[in-house]
Amino acid sequence: MKQTVDIQPRLLTPRQTAAYLSISERKLWSLTNESLIPCIRIGRAVRYSVTDLNLWIESQRTTTKHAK
Repeated sequence: MKQTVDIQPRLLTPRQTAAYLSISERKLWSLTNESLIPCIRIGRAVRYSVTDLNLWIESQRTTTKHAK
C-alpha cells in the first residue's frame, strides 16, 4: 500500500502567486520589477516564497478611519 504525501510548495511560480494574491500576472510583474514584493531569483526563474508572501500581505494591511 502506497502512502501519499501532501507536499505544500514553499516556492510559487508567478502564475500561482498571482492566483494566491488574487491579482493579475501583469500587476505581479509590476510589483516585482519595482521591488515592492519579495521574490527569489533562481537563474532566470522568478519564484515567490509562501512565507514571505504572507508576511508581505500583513505588512500591506492598513486601517481606515471612518468619519462620524
